[in-house]
Amino acid sequence: MKRAWTLPMLLALCGAAGAAGLVLDGSTAGAIVPLLLFLLLAGTHSPLVFPRPLGALEAERRSAAHGRPVVHWRPGCRYCLRLRVRLGRDARRMHRADIRRDPAGAAVVRAAYQGNETVPTVVVAGRAHTGPDPAWVREQLTG
Repeated sequence: MKRAWTLPMLLALCGAAGAAGLVLDGSTAGAIVPLLLFLLLAGTHSPLVFPRPLGALEAERRSAAHGRPVVHWRPGCRYCLRLRVRLGRDARRMHRADIRRDPAGAAVVRAAYQGNETVPTVVVAGRAHTGPDPAWVREQLTG
């Protein structure tokens, strides 16, 4: 779990150091923008936005038991981040599989899309949906 926080902590520290340098140079107001930018980057790369993923097989098993969708995603994918942000707290109820860390998850996505690794791919009741509307995904979580 420590590794997951390494990049966010480095980003936050860089932002703080840069802001401190600007404050020491007398630009207090100018220090706010880079600090907020680095903190935003740190937040989006933290496990708070993308908690630790499951393996695809474990995610499918849990999905079958609980009836919740599985989302196959990839770190750094802006569409995956968009889906996560638009779902807000509801996104925590989905089962996540990182296709970069899990070959079985990548295979599921490639099988659904003729060899392409198109993410985010949300699997509901064994059927894959690429880049679904967040409102539709929210309905699947409540249904």
